[in-house]
Amino acid sequence: MSNKKKLLICLIIFIVGGGITLTIFLTEPTATRSGATKKTAMLVEVTGVQRGTFQPTIVATGTVQPAREVILSPRVNGEVIHQYQGFTPGGFVKKGEVLLQIDPADYSNTLELRESDLQQAVSELNIEMGRQDVAQKGYQLVDQELADINKNLVLREPQLNAVKARVGAARASVKQAELNLQRTRIKAPFDAHILSRNVNEGSQVAMGDNLGRLVAMDEYWVVVNVPIANLRWLSFSEAGDQEGSKVKVMNRKAWGDGEYRTGYLHRLIGALEDQTRLARVLVSVPDPLAYQNDSLPALMINAFVEATIEAKEIEDVIRLQRDYVREGGTVWVMEEGKLQIREVDILFSDAQYAYISSGLDENEQVVMTNLATISEGAALRLEGADRAADQDSLSATARKNQ
Repeated sequence: MSNKKKLLICLIIFIVGGGITLTIFLTEPTATRSGATKKTAMLVEVTGVQRGTFQPTIVATGTVQPAREVILSPRVNGEVIHQYQGFTPGGFVKKGEVLLQIDPADYSNTLELRESDLQQAVSELNIEMGRQDVAQKGYQLVDQELADINKNLVLREPQLNAVKARVGAARASVKQAELNLQRTRIKAPFDAHILSRNVNEGSQVAMGDNLGRLVAMDEYWVVVNVPIANLRWLSFSEAGDQEGSKVKVMNRKAWGDGEYRTGYLHRLIGALEDQTRLARVLVSVPDPLAYQNDSLPALMINAFVEATIEAKEIEDVIRLQRDYVREGGTVWVMEEGKLQIREVDILFSDAQYAYISSGLDENEQVVMTNLATISEGAALRLEGADRAADQDSLSATARKNQ
């Protein structure tokens, strides 16, 4: 076979193969999508709400301060000759317990001198009283009326008054000397916890010196800062035995989990805190050092603590987790499978709950799930409802196949 015939046959085969391939591509069926997109309701979780009376709590922070404190100072000068064992930093002393003894020798001598002066003045008064009797009898013998001024001179009334004045001054000097002698013994003014001591035996002290710092151990105050809007929900102690709102005081850094001290709202300080402009309230904590009950944790001066205050009861409100209150004071409600956005009136909010007075009805289903797309009337579905629907579908299919 010649080369021309071979070339012609190859060309014919190539043309026929290309035609067949083109025919296959042109006649290939086209795939179409039908029913691939189906709108589904958003899956959510809901919670029911109830209307009732609730007692909210206010969580705030504050610092511990003594309710009573004193800088111990002497009222006389002298040398400290004895320091009693209880007068040490960290110690506890009872009211009237002697802490320091200043050398009393000079004051004992002064008292003896003042008593001697008093005895001398009393003696002069007795002598003058005798002279008064003599003058009275002499005036009666004269039997003559005199002017009042002359009569007083004759009866020695100016001399009597002068002697009485000296007696009164001498008695006052004795009392002052007795007081100074008593003041050489420095005593605790109340049941106290000693924070500092600045003297020792042999120290020379003068009136007004700082001998130490004492704080009363029966009560401490916690100064707590709260928003002004929350004040109307707080109760403070009044005259008598009425206690204010109950307060739970916690020091999470120093105390164990679950440990706290119980106090009561005492007074509202009539000035705002300078920087935060918050209101300041005093919380009274009895037996702060756990002196009477050592199973309780002890408070420390200047400690930073957390206070949980029980506010007044709020009646006829719905209590809802604050996480379920959305932006702009709204709440998402599922109603007949649709999303409803409700504006609510929040009467009060604490750290955990919002207390709603209106805008939300009892037994309504509040949406707990955070949704990416929010629109009024959007379709919603519950996870439990999906499972129930799937179960019903499986049951129906099983019955059909029987």
